[in-house]
Amino acid sequence: MKITKLELFKVKPRWLFLKIETDEGISGWGEPIIEGRPNTVKAAVEELSEYLIGKDPMKIEDHFQVLYRSGFYRGGPVLTSALSGIEQALWDIKGKFYNAPVYDLLGGACRNKVEVYSWIGGDRPSGVTEAAKQKVKEGFTAIKMNATDELHYIDSYSKVEQAVERISSIREALGFDLKIGLDFHGRVHKAMAKVLVKELEPFKPMFIEEPVLPENIEALRDIVAHTTIPIATGERLYTRWDFKKVLADGYVDIIQPDLSHTGGILEARKIASMAEAYDVAVAPHCPLGPICLAASLQLDACTPNAFIQEQSLGIHYNKGGDLLDYVKDPDVFNYKNGYVEIPNGSGLGIDIDEEKVRMAAEEGHNWKPPFWRLEDGSVAER
Repeated sequence: MKITKLELFKVKPRWLFLKIETDEGISGWGEPIIEGRPNTVKAAVEELSEYLIGKDPMKIEDHFQVLYRSGFYRGGPVLTSALSGIEQALWDIKGKFYNAPVYDLLGGACRNKVEVYSWIGGDRPSGVTEAAKQKVKEGFTAIKMNATDELHYIDSYSKVEQAVERISSIREALGFDLKIGLDFHGRVHKAMAKVLVKELEPFKPMFIEEPVLPENIEALRDIVAHTTIPIATGERLYTRWDFKKVLADGYVDIIQPDLSHTGGILEARKIASMAEAYDVAVAPHCPLGPICLAASLQLDACTPNAFIQEQSLGIHYNKGGDLLDYVKDPDVFNYKNGYVEIPNGSGLGIDIDEEKVRMAAEEGHNWKPPFWRLEDGSVAER
């Protein structure tokens, strides 16, 4: 079997899909994307495709090694996101060839379902209590929201109080059974992060996500000293080499590799195994489309230290398209009592509606992330 074609589709709300075809009629789908930079990743995939045409799609590890190592300059969001989508599609092909879900090819399932959480509140969090009530009505047992608006290096304590009030109101309305993840989104600098985690601790968040930017990862040492809340990070780390220091330093409790950014399914499996050796949990990052979610669920199925899965249904970014729009069977992601069953179809376990994808790609998208400035006119982290 040989790879014959790689084809890319830019579809709303902000996604990029990849289809890899073979000479035996088996095709696979992947999701190579950097949110807000689809054309950049598209160019990288097209460049890497020059090597892949005519190659055996089953040699996934070898293709990863060649594509990752042969260019001399390695890693980073563009190349590993391109590589991630390619790798997902190759696993989809391999699973379809053997008529098995990907998790069976990675050692087999250690669970039948995984808990999922739902986003509430938007980029600048608001209306969170009513949104949380609605998610509980829909059957979710866990939610995540941005903890705060943009903050300066040192900022007003009124913003700290606003963050406390939001989670306090949810706890007052719904109690402590609901799991609440608080995403600092890298928009909080070290000094304010130390203040926030101390003030938020009585409300027992499930985790604090990206309390500082990944380039300031050493600051986690100071933050951990101020709180017992589990610390999560990893959506902007690429490959096991980026995760190596984070795990060895011992300041994280949960890693969040994104399977469309970190190198794909097998690379994320290797990262998860490293984390397991450090007694660290895994919660794959996935505010993306159905292909990345399907890949993440394949990882969750065979990863003992995976405990919860992000998913994007109804997320504030999804304008003009949503998670279920491009799959033939929406029930493949049927959330029930806060969980989703692991798809057990061959490959990634989902069937992409190619006709809808092609129609959506005719329009495409030009999604850009919000850009913020602080009161003094300087650029804010978001």
